[in-house]
Amino acid sequence: MNRKQVRIIIIIVVLVAALVGYYAFLSGRNRDRSTEGKMTLIEKVLARDLNNDYPPTPKEVMIYYNDIQKCLYGSEVKEEEIDELGLKMRSLFDAELLEKNEQGNHLTLLRREVEEYKSSNRRLISSGTASSTNVDYYTRDGYSFARLLCAYTISDNGVSTTQRMVFLLRKDDAKRWKIYGWDLEANVDMDGDGIPEGQENEKLN
Repeated sequence: MNRKQVRIIIIIVVLVAALVGYYAFLSGRNRDRSTEGKMTLIEKVLARDLNNDYPPTPKEVMIYYNDIQKCLYGSEVKEEEIDELGLKMRSLFDAELLEKNEQGNHLTLLRREVEEYKSSNRRLISSGTASSTNVDYYTRDGYSFARLLCAYTISDNGVSTTQRMVFLLRKDDAKRWKIYGWDLEANVDMDGDGIPEGQENEKLN
């Protein structure tokens, strides 16, 4: 076998190896997409790395927050998942809101609320912010704020009601929008700034 034949064989081997490697890469990527498509909402929410993939806008923060609410109050959540979801929720909270809701107490109350929902046959059917919803941006005391409306539909023993909540978000030092507070729409002066003091942690009723 001369050098030319050896060179041709080597080239063929390299090309075959490259094709096999590329096929394996595509197959692996398709498997990843297939697995992701089969993940439950709870798995998707808990899998998100908020350190490297934090929602970039107020609306996207609320989309993720509302996904957490759906997991807690609209699905069959396991007891150990409640704390994990609660910690994800706290990652979206402003520093001042975290101070008002100590972690241990917050998670204890959260477990109790989820259990109350189950025992009273209540369920969160839908939650979200419409794509057409406007975000009110303003500055106060040197901070950037964003305010927007979310709607929650709750089934209580088969009877559905909708609550409209106004959320206030504040941009932190890392330029991330954090949930500063919320309240029922009826309690908020939409022509003014902010959320009425003392109503920062109104829960869904």
